[in-house]
Amino acid sequence: MRLNDIKPQKGSKKRGRRVGRGIAAGQGASAGAGMRGQKARSGSSTRPGFEGGQQPLYRRVPKLKGFPLINRKQYTTINVSKLADLSANTEVTLNSLKEAGIVTSTNKGPLKILGDGELTVALNVQAAAFTASARSKIEAAGGSCQII
Repeated sequence: MRLNDIKPQKGSKKRGRRVGRGIAAGQGASAGAGMRGQKARSGSSTRPGFEGGQQPLYRRVPKLKGFPLINRKQYTTINVSKLADLSANTEVTLNSLKEAGIVTSTNKGPLKILGDGELTVALNVQAAAFTASARSKIEAAGGSCQII
């Protein structure tokens, strides 16, 4: 048996320290609260987050809703409803949509097809990304989706 093996008996409870009961008790006079100052006084101490008059951290940081993605992918987006005007079995790419006047600028990034609207024409669509609903609507109309 060693000193570091000694533990209190199971179920035993240690009596709490009685502070401020005279100098002989060991925790008399200031009761372990130090000499003077705000934390030595009775009553509550400073509120959580208080930094002694300095602008607290929760007021220094900007109130942002989340953080922006650093390398966010940007797409030229178009809905399936815009493709309904094209003729059947047309090859649909970003350049062909620009020539048709459906897309005005191509500098936003690669083409992404979104699923809003209905499609009745079979088209061969080549795009960088498709939503699940857009893919199902294009294939239900008899067309094909190809990721480039």
